[in-house]
Amino acid sequence: MDSSEDAREALLPEPGSASISEAIPAIADRFATSGSVGMMLVDAGALGRIEELYGRQAWAQAFERLTRTLEHVMGNRLGPRDMLLSGEVGRDEVAVLFFREPHDAAFFQQELPAFRIEVREAIEKRGRQIAHPYLREALRAPIGITMAFCNPTIGTGTQVLRLLEAARGDSELYSRLEARRKRESLVDILLRRRIRSVYEPIVEVKSRTVFGYEALARGPRDHALHSPVALFQIAEEEGLLYPLDCLCRRSGLVGAKGLPEGTALFLNVRPTAIHDPDFRSAALRKTLEVCGLAPHDVVLEISEQESIENFEIFREIRDYYRKLGFRIALDDTGVGYASLEAVVELAPDFIKVDRAFVRGVDEDPSRQELLHALQKVANQLGSEIIAEGLDTLEELATLGNLGIRYGQGWLFGHPNPLRSDLDEP
Repeated sequence: MDSSEDAREALLPEPGSASISEAIPAIADRFATSGSVGMMLVDAGALGRIEELYGRQAWAQAFERLTRTLEHVMGNRLGPRDMLLSGEVGRDEVAVLFFREPHDAAFFQQELPAFRIEVREAIEKRGRQIAHPYLREALRAPIGITMAFCNPTIGTGTQVLRLLEAARGDSELYSRLEARRKRESLVDILLRRRIRSVYEPIVEVKSRTVFGYEALARGPRDHALHSPVALFQIAEEEGLLYPLDCLCRRSGLVGAKGLPEGTALFLNVRPTAIHDPDFRSAALRKTLEVCGLAPHDVVLEISEQESIENFEIFREIRDYYRKLGFRIALDDTGVGYASLEAVVELAPDFIKVDRAFVRGVDEDPSRQELLHALQKVANQLGSEIIAEGLDTLEELATLGNLGIRYGQGWLFGHPNPLRSDLDEP
């Protein structure tokens, strides 16, 4: 480490060890010397759930990962007098203070906003790692930026407090503008029907022939809402799940026109599908005819996590669409807390076992026992199991030994459009 790096390490507090309040004397000295300061404030309030559920030590581990992420992004662009600190006591925040001269317009107007974008992208990319294994969802951490000129007539503590409040206000405003932008993007996708479907093969384990294809929704290519996770997350936040679900179903059917003879189309639906006029008896049959499909060609997939919220509603959907000739699949089995209850209560035609219970099954006797037990239950119910997330031939062979008939995963190829003319909406 050279002398400049030594100096930086000496002036940069250990992440999480020093709060802004504790560093006021050092801040006052650097603020007075530089004449102005910029702040980037990362709101890590979402980590509070970790402390509530798993304790302070678990929270400290996640907070440390977040702080290290900021350090990694900033790299050597942190000056020798800049500071990385935790926020006020009782608030899960990380603050970066940049001490610069008042005339450094390029930094405050260009570099600081660019830093915010870089940090936001890094947190989005590493969000699950930061909160792992305590939270299933990715960490969301709003970021605010601001700057202030040193005013020697006002105490440093007061100026820092005002700086914090300004950064929090900027974070709130920026988050609201981001939410509006994302809503506008989603509404544009819905209005212009810019959803396409790709299809992942479902294969018979023993013969290794394609049994069916699952339709998977995708947003426009090279778009922030390309992934289904991003699409449905924003749709849920903005109250647009119903129109998005309707459009995804339509895309799945239209894209399956010309489905290989003898194969089945697995179509994801939400419980609200039964309220869609276009997805009921006469209108649905007409759509299927246009797409060259019949009800017996289609398997409707409903997530276990949604079905267990109300078994009666699921049974209503199951019975209604079965009378029309459709088959029913229970998706994501194993993710929810009531998996076996859902399987027994709902008796679907297919039970799709989540990849968490399939990955590495060839080397894990516990997973084998679990799948063996579930297979016995499926046999009694007259259901078939589809094992999701297959990656290796060894996993496939183990499923065959367990008597599981169908498998799905990248072992058989990545999802692709069935027709080249529907590659992009």
